Amino acid sequence: MPDIAVCLWFDGQAEEAAELYTSIFPNSRILSTIPYPEGAPGPAGSAMLVTFEIDGLKVEALNGGPEFTFSEAVSLEVTVDTQEEIDRYWDALLADGGQPSQCGWLKDKFGMSWQITPRGLEQMAQDPERYQRAMAALMGMVKIDIAALEAAADGAPQPA
Repeated sequence: MPDIAVCLWFDGQAEEAAELYTSIFPNSRILSTIPYPEGAPGPAGSAMLVTFEIDGLKVEALNGGPEFTFSEAVSLEVTVDTQEEIDRYWDALLADGGQPSQCGWLKDKFGMSWQITPRGLEQMAQDPERYQRAMAALMGMVKIDIAALEAAADGAPQPA
């Protein structure tokens, strides 16, 4: 059976990103760091590839240079159970230069897009009317507020 991993392209920040991500998420660790060899396009001895796990998800961070950057077309989704978890991951990923977006999306300081979402959205989708009301409320949020989302799904009037 093959191993499948996510590979993220960085411009010299692979080690810093791996250290940040593994410090934020439980059950995470750096597995290995492979340096650039002599004669390679990167500085010899500096990190070329950092392999790490984020709560069991294998990720490779490649210091590939400035040619490619992240876009919103690819994001990592963090599905959580509580508002406390939303707040914790949201704040940690925005620290030191991240940018909030809307509907639970943000970019961290490296430009990587993340979605911080509550697990209950899948359950709300089972009832089309509840889901429609929840999604209407979600579209007006930046960081997701679980209580407000549930209230909207249940038909509570929304603030103007």
